[in-house]
Amino acid sequence: MQIPECKGRGLFFIADPHVAATPPGQRLEGYQEQVLAKIEACLIRAAELDMVPFFLGDLFNWPRDNPNSLLVELIAMFSPYKPFALVGNHDKYQARFTSDVSLAVLEAAGVIRVISEPGPAMVLNTPQGRVLVGGSPDASPLPSSFSRQEGDYVAVVWTAHHNVAFPDFNDKQIRLKEIPGVDYLVNGHIHRPQPSVRAGATLWCNPGNVARLTFTRRSKDRKPAAALWTPGCEDLERWIVPHLPFEQVFPDQEFPPEEAEESGASRFMEGLERLAWRRTREGAGLKQFLQANLNPESPETEIVWELYEEVIRG
Repeated sequence: MQIPECKGRGLFFIADPHVAATPPGQRLEGYQEQVLAKIEACLIRAAELDMVPFFLGDLFNWPRDNPNSLLVELIAMFSPYKPFALVGNHDKYQARFTSDVSLAVLEAAGVIRVISEPGPAMVLNTPQGRVLVGGSPDASPLPSSFSRQEGDYVAVVWTAHHNVAFPDFNDKQIRLKEIPGVDYLVNGHIHRPQPSVRAGATLWCNPGNVARLTFTRRSKDRKPAAALWTPGCEDLERWIVPHLPFEQVFPDQEFPPEEAEESGASRFMEGLERLAWRRTREGAGLKQFLQANLNPESPETEIVWELYEEVIRG
């Protein structure tokens, strides 16, 4: 299958918008209008800069049963731009990307180019030369290397939606290391922006999501931003997305004593709870969840996998 070719000065990354008609978490009413305004501002800015818009996963907060009116609004918004989008964990139902999820509806409408399988996703023709853009959607493997001949591409940019061990998340299972042939690895999924880290010839980047979802002090202090990539850049460039003050989108109350962002264990348990709610008989969802969240270097990981095997055989 031939991958598409696009023209542009670079890539305009929009991470984890979590579009929803019903406010998620502790967000106040008006979330749908606010997040759609953010996305539209990003698309307009990408066009002004002659860049290709690219969602880093979790376009939706809930994979399906989103109102038709919301899908119609997104179809109208995306139609002039036809952005690319990685499949995130929130874009799948029962750990699968199927025709009954909302992201698949947008793909069938021809207004978004979905990356649902790992591999090369497009070739971007820039003034500096051709750029290969690859993708690894949620629960799919990252490349161990990428084979390229001298003169093929001026850069290889790989996108992902994974639990990567950036400085604030040392317990995550994907370690920062050089991927031969890949110049940049740009990751979604981790909502908290992380400083970019160089591992050999590969620069690992995590720009953070464009929608504040957690009622925490960190969210209050953070300005939602998209990220710009251009050939030869030393790091991604942040573009602050127009947004309302924190006090207008979250309730007026005290912060909880223990912020959810601080507790990797609680986030893991929340994931297990969601998985139990949407579990599948054959346990495929559980396996993918464990693969995406267990740190292979932790001593508990082997025990968890042994328990998993017992349950599946059981």
